Amino acid sequence: MSKFHNPLAPKFGRLKNKSSEIKAWVRELLNLPDDTPVTVAELACRDEGCPDIETVIGVLEPGKPIATFRVHLTMVEVTRASVAEAVG
Repeated sequence: MSKFHNPLAPKFGRLKNKSSEIKAWVRELLNLPDDTPVTVAELACRDEGCPDIETVIGVLEPGKPIATFRVHLTMVEVTRASVAEAVG
């Protein structure tokens, strides 16, 4: 029996995989240990000149303020190069 694919269903699986990929890039680019929490989320951006949706990356290193990086792309559009530019 073939599994039915609902084209209108949320794309959670795809975003979860992309989120994991972005987190791996951040860890690599910032030389972070595997146990350092990194968050990735798509958020609505209301600032002028900002796209409707942006990807926000948070790095929660113990003993340091939370570092936040913004990529003005949807999560599926984010590339390793755009993450490298954001984390500078």
